[in-house]
Amino acid sequence: MTIQTIPAGAVLAQETATSVEPGLRALMVAGIAAAQAEAVDRDGRFPVEAMEAAKAQRLMGLIVPAEFGGEGASLAVAADVCYALGRACASTAMIYAMHLTKVACIVDHGRGQPWQEALLRRLCRDQLLLASSTTEGQGGGNLRSSAAAIERDGGFITLDRAATVISYGAEADGVVTTARRAPDAAASDQVLAVFLKEDYTLERLSGWETLGMRGTCSYGFRLRARGLPDQVLAVPYQTIHAETMTPVSHILWSSAWAGIAAGAVERAQAFTRQAARGAGGQMPPGAAHCGKAASSLRSLRGLITQALDRYAAAGEAKALGSLDFQTAITMLKVESSELALATVSSAMRACGLAGYRQDGPFSIGRALRDILSAPIMIHNDRISANLAATSLLSTVPASLRD
Repeated sequence: MTIQTIPAGAVLAQETATSVEPGLRALMVAGIAAAQAEAVDRDGRFPVEAMEAAKAQRLMGLIVPAEFGGEGASLAVAADVCYALGRACASTAMIYAMHLTKVACIVDHGRGQPWQEALLRRLCRDQLLLASSTTEGQGGGNLRSSAAAIERDGGFITLDRAATVISYGAEADGVVTTARRAPDAAASDQVLAVFLKEDYTLERLSGWETLGMRGTCSYGFRLRARGLPDQVLAVPYQTIHAETMTPVSHILWSSAWAGIAAGAVERAQAFTRQAARGAGGQMPPGAAHCGKAASSLRSLRGLITQALDRYAAAGEAKALGSLDFQTAITMLKVESSELALATVSSAMRACGLAGYRQDGPFSIGRALRDILSAPIMIHNDRISANLAATSLLSTVPASLRD
């Protein structure tokens, strides 16, 4: 619960690391992530080498404003980092995307709360890794419903939560979690609370033996936490969810998925070039799929770029909560996950048996297994069903420019 001040010597170390442009630092981390990606997947272990490298490169506070010791980088810069990491190791990219989403929630909605501002300073100084706990019980991926409630215990608060998953929970330095505001509050009357490692215990409830994204170590845990009332953000979670949680997570997840797809396309292109050279310039049977994969990747990157522009414009116009923006940013997750899956599938077909194999330089197997999580992680069908009713409230444009 105690947030310490930053020693003077820590500032010099931070300035030395951040003198290198974020994209170059991301590539350094990606190189380490790529070297360990096979072992991370095979053993289902946390990508400790890559995350330690990210901390060494001062990337954990990338989007934190300079006044709190961060770099104040834009969401577009953060998306590029997720893309670079996705090309190397899907689990590393997704962990980083989830971490930055939680950081963004604190940056956007913790201003004016001394405890939250001190946390941002400590996060940048110590390069803390924040995990997310937003799903529990039978609700699964319904982020707008909580069972466990914040309870008062004298001058403290407590939370006892059976979380369906807490990705990299055992490795994180803190957990950012949703909860009901109070024991008598409705399931949708939620708050967002931040607990540091010294504030809670984790009891493992379930395993994580999955096809892909194995390194996220998304076990189920019982979270028992005790902290100060100031560790709860003052802004209702409904506002945080609409203005930051949904847009930032969907953009950063999509960027990570695009990175996975880009890595698969690279392998498909390399295979096609090698096969053509070996056949005296004659293109292999799967060459058309290589072209299709490259085209799908361009479309996917275009979707993300449009979303970044839309997010920036909506923020300037204070329209983050508008129906049009919320519909578009929510559908980004659905569209980008399906397009990323289609891209990797095309890359697999371009490589043929070489892509299907697990043991060659053109293997697409790990990328395919990882990207299969994209439509399932907060299920696309759930999102589409929720938007169906909302779509009835929107008007049909009268012209192409409306």
